Parts: sequence; structure tokens; C-alpha cells
Amino acid sequence: MRIVISGGGTGGHIYPALAFIKEVKRLHPDVEFLYIGTENGLEKKIVERENIPFKAIEISGFKRKLSFDNVKTVMRFLKGVQKSKSYLKEFKPDAVIGTGGYVCGPVVYAASKLKIPTIIHEQNSLPGITNKFLARYVHKVAICFDEAKAHFPSEKVVFTGNPRASEVVSIKEGKSLQEFGLDEKKKTVLIFGGSRGAAPINRAVIEMQDELKAKNYQLLYITGEVHYEKVLNELNEKGAAPNMITKPFLHQMPEYLKSIDVIVARAGATTIAEVTVLGIPTIFIPSPYVTANHQEINARSLEKHDAAIVLRESELSGESLLHAIDEIAGNEEKLNQMSRLTKELGVPDAATRLYNVLKEITTT
Repeated sequence: MRIVISGGGTGGHIYPALAFIKEVKRLHPDVEFLYIGTENGLEKKIVERENIPFKAIEISGFKRKLSFDNVKTVMRFLKGVQKSKSYLKEFKPDAVIGTGGYVCGPVVYAASKLKIPTIIHEQNSLPGITNKFLARYVHKVAICFDEAKAHFPSEKVVFTGNPRASEVVSIKEGKSLQEFGLDEKKKTVLIFGGSRGAAPINRAVIEMQDELKAKNYQLLYITGEVHYEKVLNELNEKGAAPNMITKPFLHQMPEYLKSIDVIVARAGATTIAEVTVLGIPTIFIPSPYVTANHQEINARSLEKHDAAIVLRESELSGESLLHAIDEIAGNEEKLNQMSRLTKELGVPDAATRLYNVLKEITTT
């Protein structure tokens, strides 16, 4: 089988695509892949680093206000469709999957016009513009949150979950927290604000240092490389708690997650796929700077199952964050209950589910 995948712009669109490719190649080594992205996008560097064949088109997103740039976007879209058609005719895929981002618009649209079976994969509870547009042309729409159903034609929707979950759960040997000087016998809370970090989360962590010193759990705190030096200086001035280790970035984070008891994080789709499949109780601090506040909608979908605590950025302080951590890490019964409820929402076979949908549309 030959499969084209397209998705880009953010890690939330790229990493599920890569996880799908890795899992399918593990189970079906004869499957061939081609990834279509943009030349200057995040996806090019990440995909080529994984030695996956990559082709590029030029595309940009629509402005939400009337703008001459939108005329240019339409022209780029049409050119992107033509270039995508040439790539598709050359590669001759059995199916095409779009995982979100502007780049998959021309690619999936081109595939539909060439009568190639198509799927879009929507990671969030609230779909993006591109997937809403493509929904009318594709054979199936794969979703990760029940809340997304209402935004797509019901007859096309299939729940698969996020392939990132399959990748994380397949890691058999996790890495030890001892390499950071942490005590593996203590409850450990991981705090991070995404790949670049989040200043409001950093401020709250700095504020809570005095009270943190008296807690019987420990923190692994990831500031983001951009903020690291500034945060470290502030912690030194304030007096950092001895039960907290601070790092700028955590490479290969999924390999450490099995040693983590509680997580504090943004509510991106990739993070949610990881914590649910592993059953890690999480305090979500949704980013308010994303389109249509979709991170909060993602987080609330877990909160309604008592599988997470949601703390809005506007409510965030050292006191409120430490109180939320205490509520879970300081209460064994609640921690175990939340772990069980969180894991019930995980989809460990997400990549296989998506592959089975793909096989279904290529044989009907």
C-alpha cells in the first residue's frame, strides 16, 4: 500500500502524522509513505529528520478580515492543487490523509479531484478551518473528541483517537528520573508549558516556591528554552525549593512519562492523547491564545469525566496552582481515581483504527 500524508504548521498536526507512519511501518513494513508539506514549515525539518520522503508546496492561510492577501492565498491554493496533483500522479497513492494545517487543503482537495480515497484527521474538539472545508470532499473524517462530531457530516465521522497515543504506549522501557537527581520513591509532578514554555505558568511556579518546600512530593519543571535563564535567575533570587528540579527542555519526553504521577500542562491535542493513554492525572491550563479557545474545549471534555482539573490562565497564580497540585498529588485516593478515569478515555490502538479506516475506503 502507498499512502500520502499532509499536515503542518504546528506540532499538533505533524506529530500525530509521524506517529501514524511509525506505527504502520512497525506493523506493516511494506507500506510506503510520502509526506507533502511546505518548504519553510516546521514539518519539513521534522519529517526529513525521520527519513520520510518529503515534497513541498507553497500555501498560506486566509486572513479572518478582508485583505488583499486572501487573493494571493487563493492563487497559492490553486497552484498548490496543481503541484499536488503532479506529486500524486507520480507517487500513485492508494489513499491520502490530511492531519490539519493549511498545507493539507490543496493536497487533500487535489486527491479528491483525482478520485483517490481520502481521510482527514481532526485532533481537536473544535475543528480548524481547513478540515471544515475539506469535510465535504473526503470519504471519512477521523476524530479524537466526541465534541467534534457536530461539526462534520455525521455519515462520514469515525472515532479513531490520536495516533500519538499508540506511539507513547508502545514505549516499553521508560527513562529514569534519577538522572535529574529526583527520588523515584516520591510522587513526581511534571510541569511544562509546551515546547517554548509559557510565561504565565512560569510566573506561578516562581510564586509558589516558599510553600512548595514543605510538600512531600517533587517537581520536574520545564521552563522552555526561551525562558530558562530569566526563570533561573528569579528562582535563585527567591530561593528555589529543594524538591524541584528545573530544566529548559525535556528531550524525548514520552520516555519519561511512565515515571510521572501528575502533569501540569497546556491542553493541546497531543498532550491529551499522551496523558489519557497512560492514565496520568492532569491539571490543564489551556492557552487562551489559540483559535476559538479550542484548548479549553479540549480540556473541559476530560474535566466532565472527572479525569482532569482545568485552571484558566486568568485564574492562575502560585496559590491556585499549588492548591490544584495538592488536590491530586497530596490525596492518594483522588490520584488513583483520576488515573483510572483518565485511562478510560485513552485510545491505545488509535493508529491501527485509523489504518483500518483507510483500508476500508480503499476497498469499497
